[in-house]
Amino acid sequence: MAKRRELNVFSMSFLDIMSCGFGAVILIFIIIHSTSTTVAPDITSVRMAEVSKLEQYLDEDRNRLVNLRNTLQKTEDETAATTRTTSELLEQIKEIERQIEELDDTSNATRDKINTIKAQLQELEAESESLKSSIAAQADQGTDVRAFAGEGSRQYLTGLNLGGQRILILLDTSTSMLDRTIVNIIRRRNLSDEQKLASKKWQRAIRTMDWFLSKLPIDVNFQVITFNTEATFVAPDSDGKWLNTNEPADLDAVANELKTLIPSGGTSLFNAFVAAQSMSPPPDNIFLIVDGLPTQGKEPSGLLQVDGRDRVRLFNKALEQLPGDVPINIVLFPMEGDPDASHSYWKLAFDTAGSILAPPDDWP
Repeated sequence: MAKRRELNVFSMSFLDIMSCGFGAVILIFIIIHSTSTTVAPDITSVRMAEVSKLEQYLDEDRNRLVNLRNTLQKTEDETAATTRTTSELLEQIKEIERQIEELDDTSNATRDKINTIKAQLQELEAESESLKSSIAAQADQGTDVRAFAGEGSRQYLTGLNLGGQRILILLDTSTSMLDRTIVNIIRRRNLSDEQKLASKKWQRAIRTMDWFLSKLPIDVNFQVITFNTEATFVAPDSDGKWLNTNEPADLDAVANELKTLIPSGGTSLFNAFVAAQSMSPPPDNIFLIVDGLPTQGKEPSGLLQVDGRDRVRLFNKALEQLPGDVPINIVLFPMEGDPDASHSYWKLAFDTAGSILAPPDDWP
């Protein structure tokens, strides 16, 4: 029986195999080492370049971030400055608005003062003209006296018969004396008293009264009665009494009171003629300064609107209250919407042997 061969793991074949495997491993390391020594520098330079580029980008981003922060800070500063400027502008606007309101108030006050000064100037001019006329009348006293149908005498001046021993002047002070057109009358009646006093038509009436007062003969009795809805003796405490032209205080009292009168209310010719009839002794010459037919009788009619026929009827009713045998001299100012006035007053002057004057704008 053959002898069994003993197994030896470290035989020559095993060692060969191990040697081959070890040699293969060494070969691999050699190959890897050779490759790494040639490729690594290229890879490193590329990476470094990329890192450098990234760092450049990062620096640029940082610079942009700094710029953005600076821009943001500048914008915030500008916003704050704009806010302050806006607040200052708003305050300036409020101040300007306040100044404008003050200027408006000042302008209104100034306009009122101007109107008052104008009215005072017109009054002074009227007084000057009155004084001039009074001096001229005193110098020419008695040169134009003539008889008339009545108890006195009349002086013919600019077509009006001014004279007599007891001269009564009736002055219309109704609202219509503010203007010649209805629209302007309605507008002016809502104005201030100073503006009403400065009304062109009313100032003409005041100048007309100054003219009459300056042309009154010396040493005669006179009286002035105003009328709208009621009749009023102008001079204080003179109801039913005659004043005298030789008394300067009487003339001054009438002139001063006339300057304060403000046209208002309707027109009652009835009450004016009743007041004229109450004078004792009766007047021997009456001067009527008016701008139209009456709008009411003794008392308000209660009508919302008075037409032409109503006004003629009220006029005829008022004539019944006139004192008898007295000439009625009329100064008729024009007014819109009253076509029957001129005919009615002309007939009144004709029937009483008086006269009528429709004066131009520049008279007296």
